Amino acid sequence: MQTELIDWSRAQFALTALYHFLFVPLTLGLSFIVAIMETIYVKTGDAKWKTITKFWMTLFAINFAIGVATGLIMEFEFGTNWANYSWFVGDIFGAPLAVEGILAFFMESAFFAVMFFGWNKVSKSFHLLSTWLVAVGSNLSAFWILVANGWMQYPVGMEFNPDTVRNEMANFWDVALSPVAIAKFLHTIGSGYVIGALFVIGISAWMILKKRDVLEAKRSMVVGASFGLLVSIFLILSGDESAHQVAQQQPVKLAAMEGHYKGLKRAGIIAVGILNPDKKIGDDIHPFYGDIEIPYALSFLGYHDIDAFVPGLDDLVLGNEEYGIESAASKIEKGKIAVKALQAYKEAKQSDDQTAMSESRKLLKEYMPYFGYGYLEKPTDIVPPIALTFYSFHIMVALGTWFIILFLIVLYLTMANDITRFRKILWLTLWSIPLGYIAAEAGWIVAEVGRQPWAIQDLMPVGIAATHIDAGNVQVSFWLFALLFTVLLIAEIKIMLRQIAYGIKGGH
Repeated sequence: MQTELIDWSRAQFALTALYHFLFVPLTLGLSFIVAIMETIYVKTGDAKWKTITKFWMTLFAINFAIGVATGLIMEFEFGTNWANYSWFVGDIFGAPLAVEGILAFFMESAFFAVMFFGWNKVSKSFHLLSTWLVAVGSNLSAFWILVANGWMQYPVGMEFNPDTVRNEMANFWDVALSPVAIAKFLHTIGSGYVIGALFVIGISAWMILKKRDVLEAKRSMVVGASFGLLVSIFLILSGDESAHQVAQQQPVKLAAMEGHYKGLKRAGIIAVGILNPDKKIGDDIHPFYGDIEIPYALSFLGYHDIDAFVPGLDDLVLGNEEYGIESAASKIEKGKIAVKALQAYKEAKQSDDQTAMSESRKLLKEYMPYFGYGYLEKPTDIVPPIALTFYSFHIMVALGTWFIILFLIVLYLTMANDITRFRKILWLTLWSIPLGYIAAEAGWIVAEVGRQPWAIQDLMPVGIAATHIDAGNVQVSFWLFALLFTVLLIAEIKIMLRQIAYGIKGGH
């Protein structure tokens, strides 16, 4: 397949996903913060909390509506740009997406109407229930989408059918409850909650700086900072589990995240480092121009054992007999056996040669775990872009650490002091809103770039997943989507800013 076509198809999906995830995390986080604020209103009967709730709910609704539009386009792209992928695994990949659409999105949308338009039309308790169900529905939608994504990272619960050349679901619960999917879900929604909290304290900081609705802004800050601090701590735990799962199922990605070339026992984490771009697999060049390492931390992060051996990129590409690590060249050889066995099976079926069909099927089953390697050309093809994966991972971790500090400072100054006197902290809080999005997008880059060259881990490289269409068609749609999403983003920001300018007690 043309490299140009693959690159444009990949670029288009990356563009759509990155834009979509500008809207999703705020929906996830703000939905629960709004539910908490309304709960306080219902419990206390204080009308100011109702005003506060309605202000943040309006901003949630604006973001929700535009986020849905970008998400729908992503699902269509599986059919238009990734037809081979959709044929190969559509029976499995489509199931969680169908559940998301039928159950979670339906629930979310139905109660959204009550939540937004039902003030003074339904009872307080039913309205509050609707708000909580919107929050739960939003997160359930995220769960099923991340189950689908988690399956691509760690394909389980299926069997390959050589008659249809499709993977078919053998166990739904293995797919839905795979440890990779669960870890991915928890870490992703955690990042969304942090963005929601940053958004609330950042906008509240702006209100205080402008001396607008100060009491309401301070109350919003207490809820936002408390929520943000709790979920930031949760994010550390879910991040630890995510890294553990990556170490078990995608060790090449973990090695790229850390620029880790030589396998080591008691391996450390690079806290800060500048990669040496001249470093190649198997040479003796030091991978960093300079670095600061935290001893033992990578062994503990990946295997929960400070003495554990962590394979490096050299081990994973070239193999390491001492630790029983198979080389990529060996896997490619086995993959080519699987690909040839499938072809032999199809030919035997056409000639109705039952003996040959049986032998080919047996061979295919034995080597199917290496099937995707059969389409790779050389061992180093299993290595993802190291610099992009490494720096994205470290930016995400550094910003995550900053958010914990920020939530602590804001919560302390709001509750135990007068935060209105700390204008530099307020400006810092406001300008931390975009940092939340940078951290979340960096996380997705680690997850998706770090698993290259795979569309489905070990089974299908991206190069054969794309649809055989003219690259020019993908280029045209790429620029159309880029224009459309940019217009949507600008529209959202403008509408948001106008609504924020009205103030918490303003029109909503």
